[in-house]
Amino acid sequence: MGCSRNCGLLTGAIIGGVLAIFGGALIPLGDYLVDRTIRKDVIENGTIAYENWVVPGSPVYRQFWFYDVQNPEEVMNNGSRPILKQIGPYTYRMRYLPKENITQHPDYTVSYMLPNVARFEPDMSVGSENDTFTCINLAVVAAPSMYQNSFVQILLNTWIKSSKSLMLQTRSVKEILWGYEDPFLKKILYPVERKIGVFYPYNGTSDGLYRVFNGKDDIRKTAIIQSYKNKRYHNYCFISSIDGASFPPFVKKDRILRFFSSDICRSIYGIFDSEQIVKEIPLYRFTVPRAAFASPLETPENKCFCTETVLSKNCTASGALDISACKEGKPVYITLPHFLYASEDVSENIEGLSANKDEHETFLDVEPTTGFTLRFAKKLQINLLVKPVQYFTAIIDDKKAAMFRSKVISSIKLLHLLQVLLIIVGCVMFLAFVISYCICKSNKLSE
Repeated sequence: MGCSRNCGLLTGAIIGGVLAIFGGALIPLGDYLVDRTIRKDVIENGTIAYENWVVPGSPVYRQFWFYDVQNPEEVMNNGSRPILKQIGPYTYRMRYLPKENITQHPDYTVSYMLPNVARFEPDMSVGSENDTFTCINLAVVAAPSMYQNSFVQILLNTWIKSSKSLMLQTRSVKEILWGYEDPFLKKILYPVERKIGVFYPYNGTSDGLYRVFNGKDDIRKTAIIQSYKNKRYHNYCFISSIDGASFPPFVKKDRILRFFSSDICRSIYGIFDSEQIVKEIPLYRFTVPRAAFASPLETPENKCFCTETVLSKNCTASGALDISACKEGKPVYITLPHFLYASEDVSENIEGLSANKDEHETFLDVEPTTGFTLRFAKKLQINLLVKPVQYFTAIIDDKKAAMFRSKVISSIKLLHLLQVLLIIVGCVMFLAFVISYCICKSNKLSE
């Protein structure tokens, strides 16, 4: 009886010890199995990673807020500070079509095109696409910056006036975003695109060509962009990165996540901020820091976005990145909403702004094991730099005017007086001699 009890206890202890050892052994084994499984999820047909890569697993929306100028007449006539009222969101469904022209290459890369499509979502918007706002006239503002020649600017000013276009205009959501025929552009005599919009042309076009690493040779390079439109981005301006939909697996908190946005023609980055839970899935939140929009003095990689020395105060001001080089020369600047993190002088002459870090910062929520982005909020503000049309005017000063009058004008007046005097004397002498000649001849005939 005692033996049976002791044997049972001993057996239980042995079984417990074996289970504990087995459980301990499963820790590295489990990590190995997870690692092996994840490393098989490269961008290749038949993998989970490929399915999520071709078409985003969750719907992608782009929401727009508009600044409506409340005092347009005062701004245009008196140069008053614009008073802005933010209205939105106006929501569009994006990126719901699969990638096109997917081609695997021998160098462990895959190329593709992203079809551009935007479908208005009225249930997620505050109004319709036909809602109107008073905002900057894109064509009138862009033209003087694109054409600096003084003669050309005189022509542009003539066409602007003849078309009755103004710096501020009232347009609908649909027109502002996706394009409209501008009356000023119609007046230009040489061939130019008559249509203009913030994202024109968009629907029916494609973004790319993208070429990314598929991860088959190195899982750490999965989805990293090798080139965009056949250009490699490894300099300060365009750093090799990812489109943001997914990152290489096994993301660590101390890692910097770089992602590329074709809207602003550059890579930007996020740093770890906090842990999040989305639908019971633990995620790492990465946010875009202030340094990403800092001056080149603070962030050297921003130096190629500083090409305009007046607004940037010789590249010492923060918060605004010049992307005109990839917008066909249009004076387009990118900031965070309400000029978050920007230097005070950038927004000091505008009323109606209220920057808020929690509301206006860009973030990505990434599942750390797979590297999939399960929530992404990219928040940017598009700005146009307004410059006055330049005309060269000058007026002589009083001292030089007096010298000019004494040296030039007086001589000219004297010459004119002499000319008149000679003409009068000559005419009098001519008439006198003619009359005298006629009298003499008449007297001679009478004799």
